[in-house]
Amino acid sequence: MSFEERQDFAKQVADLNRYGQALNQCQTVDEVGSMTLEAVSLLLELSDVTVYEVREGDLLVRGSTSPGRSEGSEPSDIASEALASGETVSKPAGSDGKAVLAIPAGIVDDVVTVIVVRSSNLSEFTDEYVRPLEILGSHAATAMGNIRSRRRLERARQDLETRKEMIEMYDRLLRHDIGNDLQIISGFADILAKQLEEGKPAEYAEKIERAATNSADLIDRVGDLVSTLESQSEPEARELRPVLAETVRDVDSQYESLTVEFDADEFDYRVYAGDLLDSVFRNVLSNAAVHNEAAVTVVLYAEEPTPDSVVVGMADDGAGIPAAVRDELFEMGAKGPESDGTGFGLGFVRALTESYGGTVEVGESDAGGADFRVRLDRA
Repeated sequence: MSFEERQDFAKQVADLNRYGQALNQCQTVDEVGSMTLEAVSLLLELSDVTVYEVREGDLLVRGSTSPGRSEGSEPSDIASEALASGETVSKPAGSDGKAVLAIPAGIVDDVVTVIVVRSSNLSEFTDEYVRPLEILGSHAATAMGNIRSRRRLERARQDLETRKEMIEMYDRLLRHDIGNDLQIISGFADILAKQLEEGKPAEYAEKIERAATNSADLIDRVGDLVSTLESQSEPEARELRPVLAETVRDVDSQYESLTVEFDADEFDYRVYAGDLLDSVFRNVLSNAAVHNEAAVTVVLYAEEPTPDSVVVGMADDGAGIPAAVRDELFEMGAKGPESDGTGFGLGFVRALTESYGGTVEVGESDAGGADFRVRLDRA
C-alpha cells in the first residue's frame, strides 16, 4: 500500500505538517533531534530511531533510541551510505531480524540530516513508511538549516557591533586622551618660546617630546587595532589543534620564564573563527609571562564540549587576578595601576573572540592563578 492510499493519509499529512511547524520553533539542533524522535515514535510507532546531523561531511548523532547509539557514536554503515548517495537506502530484514531504512534530507543539494530507523516487526520498509519519513526528514533539515542561518547572522551581527564599538572607542580616544596630550604639547611649546633664555629649554623640550611620543604611540596602537578588526574575514570553519600547537610553540620559545603544558590531542575540533584566532591565545599566554615576576606554568585544557561549542582553558599558577578587577579586565585601555602595558591586549582578545561569535572570561585557577576560558562555536 502506498502512503497516499492509507485511510488516514490526510490526518497523517496534517500531523507531519504540525511537527514541521514545531520543528521550526526549535532553538538548537539537539531540540530538532529530540522532536524528530518523538514524531517518528508517535506517528509511525517505530522505537529504534537515530537522527544524524551532517556537519562538514561528518555524521553526528543528535538523538537516538537505538541501543548502543548515542552522541559521539560512530555513524552506522547505512547512514554513511545514504549520505554518500544522497538517496534513500532500504534494506530488508537480515540475520538480526531487523529491516533498516536510511532517509537523507537537505536543502537543495546539501544533505543536512539523515534519519535511520530499524524494525523487527517488518520484513522491509514500504512506501507507507518511506514517504512520511521523507517528509519529516525534509522538515527536520529545514529546521536545522534555519538554526545554522540564525547562528551565522548572529555572528555577523556581533562582528558589526564589535567593529562599531572599536570605531567609537577610536573616536573617543582621539578626542580625549590624544586631545589632552596635544594641549600639553601646545602649552609647553608656548612656554618654551617665551623662556628659551631662562635656562629651562631642555626640561620643557623633554616634556614636549614625551607627550608627543605618547600621542604618536597611542595613535599607532589604536589605529592598528581598528584596522585589524576592520579587515577581519568572516568567521569560517578552522582546525583548532594546529592553531594552538603553533601558538604554544612560538610563545614557549619567546619567554624563558614561561612553561606551557599542552596535549594537542585534546583539541582535535573544528571551530568558527577568523585568521587572527592565534592572536587570542597568544595574548593570553604572553600576559601570563609578562605580568608574573616569577616563572609561571600555564596548563591548556579543553572542557567537555557540547554539540555547539568548545571551551579552551588556559590556567596558570601565577599571582592571579583580583576578583574586583576581573569584570573590567577586557575593557579597551583598562590596566592595573602597576601595569606598564597599554591595556589593549585583553580588550583585543575579547573583541576578536566576540567577532567570531564566542566569549572569553577569567576566573581563579586551581593553583591560585588566573584561568582564562575562551568559548568558540563548533563547526
